[in-house]
Amino acid sequence: MKQIFYSLFVLLVVLTSCKSSDTISTSTSHSKTDPTYWQQHVDYTMNIDMDVETYQYKGVQKIVYTNNSPDVLTSVYYHLFLNAFQPGSEMDARLQSIEDPDGRMMENGKSRISTLKPEETGYIKVKSLKQNGKSISYETVGTILEVKLESPIQPGEKVTFDMDYDAQIPLQIRRSGRNSKEGVALSMTQWYPKLAEYDFEGWHADPYIGREFHGVWGNFDVTINIDKTYTIGGTGYLQNPNDIGHGYETGSVKPADGDKLSWHFIAPNVHDFTWAADPDYIHDTMQVPNGPLLHFFYKNNPSIKENWKKLQPKTVELMQYFSSEIGKYPYEQYSVIQGGDGGMEYAMCTLITGERKFGSLVGVTAHELAHTWFQFLLASNESKHEWMDEGFTSYISDQAMNEIMKESKENPSERAYQGYYYLVKSGKEQPQSTHSDRYDCNMAYSIAAYNKGEVFLAQLGYVIGQENLKETLKKYFTDFSFKHPRPIDVIRSAEKVSGLELDWYLTDWTQTTNTIDYAIKSIEGSANTTTVTLERIGLMPMPLDIEVNYTDGTSENLYVPLTMMRGEKPATETRTQLKDWAWSYPTYTFTINKSKEDIKDLTIDAKELMADIDKDNNVYTK
Repeated sequence: MKQIFYSLFVLLVVLTSCKSSDTISTSTSHSKTDPTYWQQHVDYTMNIDMDVETYQYKGVQKIVYTNNSPDVLTSVYYHLFLNAFQPGSEMDARLQSIEDPDGRMMENGKSRISTLKPEETGYIKVKSLKQNGKSISYETVGTILEVKLESPIQPGEKVTFDMDYDAQIPLQIRRSGRNSKEGVALSMTQWYPKLAEYDFEGWHADPYIGREFHGVWGNFDVTINIDKTYTIGGTGYLQNPNDIGHGYETGSVKPADGDKLSWHFIAPNVHDFTWAADPDYIHDTMQVPNGPLLHFFYKNNPSIKENWKKLQPKTVELMQYFSSEIGKYPYEQYSVIQGGDGGMEYAMCTLITGERKFGSLVGVTAHELAHTWFQFLLASNESKHEWMDEGFTSYISDQAMNEIMKESKENPSERAYQGYYYLVKSGKEQPQSTHSDRYDCNMAYSIAAYNKGEVFLAQLGYVIGQENLKETLKKYFTDFSFKHPRPIDVIRSAEKVSGLELDWYLTDWTQTTNTIDYAIKSIEGSANTTTVTLERIGLMPMPLDIEVNYTDGTSENLYVPLTMMRGEKPATETRTQLKDWAWSYPTYTFTINKSKEDIKDLTIDAKELMADIDKDNNVYTK
C-alpha cells in the first residue's frame, strides 16, 4: 500500500485550496471563560485496504499527538471498539446480566454477540506500534490498547505514533457492522484504533460496553481503498472527486485502474471519522442557502425513495433552524446516510435506518442532526454526562419538529416530562451524575439521559425565562464549541445571561434524585382578605408562578422568587411579585386582598413547565 503523509502545513494548504476552512474554529489550549483550560490535539493520517468479500481490512495509521496538558505522560491508551463484538466481551457480559437488554442485540433470548462465529466477529489486531520511530510495548485488554511509552511525553511536546493493524467488521449488531437488516453493506463507525482522551480528570480509557463516546479534537487525513462499485458517504471532504465519480464529480470522471478506487478524505478539526459504503446507494445532494451542501445516501429501494426525497428539503430547514437557534454550522458539508441500527450522530454525518414512515424519518434526522451541536461541536464527555448531549439534543429537536412539522404543541417537551414522572414513580431513578455504563437498567439510563436531560433545559426556561434560555444556548455554543464543556459550563452560561445564581439547580437536578413537589396547604378567608399557605414537600427548591382566577372574570399572576437565586426571572406579562421564599422553610404564606369567595381557582405552575411530581395538590378550585 502506498501512503502519503502530510505535514500539518501541507494539510492546511490542501484544506485552503480544496475546501475553505475559514469557518472552522481552531482548538486552543485556553478558553475565553477559563484561562487555565487546555485540551489535547491529535492529527490522524490513515490508509486502509478493504476486502468486501471477507469484510476484513488492513490499516496503516500515523498520528501526531500534542500534549497540551501540564502533565508528563508515561502511557497512552487507544480504543479498539470492534473488539466488543466477540463472545465473552464486556459488552456481551453486560447484555447477559442487565435486566432489560437492548432488543437489537438479542435473539431468541440470547445475546447476539455470544453466538457470533469467528468470521462474524469484530476485531482490531495491532501488529506493530512505534513512538518516534522506535518500537514500544503494548497490550490489548478487551477494547483498550494499553501502551507503555518508550520515553515520557513532556508538556507541550509532539510525538508521532505509527501503527499497522488488521481488522474485521462484525455483523451489524450495534452501531458498527456489516450487512444490516436493511441490507446496508458497511456501517463503519468507531472502526479505527482511536486515541483515548486525556484531560484534567486524567485518561478516559473506558471499555466499550454499549454507551457513548469521547474523543480528542484533531485533523483527519483518510484514504479508503475499496471495490470500485461501492459508494462511500461520511465524514470529511472528498479530495479526488473526479477520480471517484459516484455523484461527487465536478467534471469528467477518469477511468479507474483495477478493481478498486482510492477515496481520499480530509476532515479538519473533528474528534471522530465515520463512513458507510454500499454498492446500491443512491447519492443525492441539496444546498442549504448560506450553509453546507447536504448529501443523502440511501438504498435503491423503491419503497423508501419517496420518503428520502421528501426528507431532503426538511433537512435544509432543520439545518437552518439549528444554525439560527444555537450557532452556525461551521463545516461545508453534512451527510444523512442509511446505515447502522437506529440513529447515531457522527462527525459531519449521521447513520440512520431508512425504512421508516416519513414522520419518523424526519424525526430521527432532526435528533441526529441536532447532535452536531450537542456533543459534536459542544464535545461533552457523553460517557459521564450523557444527559448533556441526549437531553439537550432532544429538547432542541422537539422544538424544531414543532415548528418545521407544524405540530402546534404548547409544550413540545411534554412527553419528556411524562417520561421523567414515570422514572420517578418506578423507584429506579439514579442521579444523572451516574456514569452511563453504571445504570442498573437501560430504562433508567434512557429516561435520565433523554427525558430528564430534556426537562433540564425546558424547566431552566421556566426558572430564568424563555428568552434567557435562548440566549443561554447561543452563549454556550459561542464559548464552548470545539471544546469539551462540563455541566458547570452550561449553568455558568445561564448565570451570565440571566444574572441569576443557579448552582442549586445544577446540583439538585443532576447530582441527586431530589424531586419537586409543591402544594397548596390551606386557603383561609375573611371578609376582605384571603391567606394562602403553600407547602414544599419535595427537597428540590423552585421559584413559583401562581395563577389566580376570580369569580368576576379577572385574573392575576403571582410570582414567588426563590431566595437562593438572588434575583428574579424577567416578567413577560403583568404579575405581582411576592416576597422571597427561602428553601429551608417548609411553608410559605401570602395574602390576597380579596375574599375567599371571590377566588374561582388558584394554580401553582398553570403552564406545567415545572416538573412537579404531584400536580393534584397544585390546584385549589372553589
